[in-house]
Amino acid sequence: MSDQPVTERKGTGAGLAAKPRVVLGVAGGIAAYKACELLRRLTESGHDVQVVPTAAALNFVGAPTWEALSGHPVSTEVWENVAEVPHVRLGQGADLVLVAPATADLLAKAAHGLADDLLTNTLLTARCPVMFAPAMHTEMWLHPATQENVATLRRRGAIVLDPAEGRLTGADTGPGRLPEPGEIFELAVAVLRRGGALPADLSGLHVTVSSGGTREPLDPVRYLGNRSSGIQGYALAKAALVRGAEVTLVSANVALPDPAGAKVVRVGTTAELAAAVTLAAEQADIVVMAAAVADFRPRDYAASKIKKTDDTSAPVIELVQNPHVLRAVVRARTERGAAGADQTIVGFAAETGDTEHSPLELGARKLAEYGVDLLVVNEVGPEKVFGQQHTEAVIMTADGGRTEIPHGSKAILADAIWDAALLFRRGSSGV
Repeated sequence: MSDQPVTERKGTGAGLAAKPRVVLGVAGGIAAYKACELLRRLTESGHDVQVVPTAAALNFVGAPTWEALSGHPVSTEVWENVAEVPHVRLGQGADLVLVAPATADLLAKAAHGLADDLLTNTLLTARCPVMFAPAMHTEMWLHPATQENVATLRRRGAIVLDPAEGRLTGADTGPGRLPEPGEIFELAVAVLRRGGALPADLSGLHVTVSSGGTREPLDPVRYLGNRSSGIQGYALAKAALVRGAEVTLVSANVALPDPAGAKVVRVGTTAELAAAVTLAAEQADIVVMAAAVADFRPRDYAASKIKKTDDTSAPVIELVQNPHVLRAVVRARTERGAAGADQTIVGFAAETGDTEHSPLELGARKLAEYGVDLLVVNEVGPEKVFGQQHTEAVIMTADGGRTEIPHGSKAILADAIWDAALLFRRGSSGV
C-alpha cells in the first residue's frame, strides 16, 4: 500500500495534481494525544490535513499543537471566520473526514444529526467517505445506546471501526482502546485510494477471513509449518473493513499488527484454526480461507526436546493427515440447510504444479472437489507469494468464470476477491 496516494482533483487547473484533503476530527477523550501521531503520518505522506477538534479535545491537546503539526489554523466554533462559511466549506471540500478518537458523545451526535460545533457541522455537510475510530471505556462502548448509534452510522454508509482491546485509562482493560495510529492511517489511505465514490458494498455483512500459516509441534522447540506470512489475509481484512464489513480475522502465527476494527482470533495449530473458523463461520455471510493450513502433523509429540545423538542417525517422524478445514466449512454450510444457503465460501489454492498438471489445472480440480463458490489460485515458491508484498492470481468461480489478476499488490488482489464474491452473490441470488 502506497504512502503517497496523490490523486488528480477536478477543478484545480489543467493537469494539476492536488494533495488529498483530509479533515481530522478529534473528540474529547484521553486518546486525543494519539491523534498527533496519526496527523504526522498523514501530513508526511502528502495529505493536506485540517484538524477540527471539539472544545473538550482541547483540554487534552491544545490548539498550538494541532496548528504546528498541520500547518493550518484550528477552530472549534462555527462563529469564527464566518465569511468563509467553514461549517459548510470543510465538509464539501474534503476527500475524507476521519474522526479519531470518536467518543460516545460524538458518535451519538453524529448518529442523530446534531450540530452544535464545527466538527458536527462538518459531518453533516460531508459528501465524501466518513470514518470513525472510537475510543472510550468498555462499559460505554458496550452500552446499547452506543451500539445502536454505531449501527445507525454504519447503515448510512459511514465506516465505524471497532475499538481495540487493551489497557484503558486507569487499571481497566477491555474493548474501547483507540486502534493504533499506524493501522488507522493505513485504512484511511485505502479509503482515499478507492476514491470519493467509495461504495460501502460490504456494509451489513459479516465476513470471516483466515490468515497466516498453521504450525504443528514436534517437540517444545520445533514445529512443522510453512512460509505463509499472513500478508494476504490481513490485506483482505483491511479491504473488507474499508468497505464496511464486520470482520473476524482468524490469525495463525502472524507477526503483523491487528487491522484496526477487526476482531482478531489468534490460533497456532490446524485443529485450533478449524475450531475458530467453524465457530466464526456460523455467523458469517462470506468466509475467505486465505490461511496456509498444514496438511500433516506428527503422530506423536515429544514432551522434551528431541536430542541429537553421537551417531549420524536421525529420528523418524511419522506423520498423519490433518482435518481438511475448507471442506469442513463447506460441509457445515450444507448441514445448516436454508440457514446457510446465502453464505459464500472462498478458498485459496497455493500450487506449484507437477510433472503432469499446471497450477491452474490443479486449482480447477480443487474447485470441483471442495464445493467452494470461488477459488483463488496462485503459484507459490521460495520467491513467489509467501512473504512478498505483491502477487498474481486467477479467481475461479463455481459457475465457470475465471478472472486473471495481474502482478500487483496484495491489497489490489484483496479488493478483486471481494468484488468477485459480491458479483457471485448477486448472480446466485438472481439480483
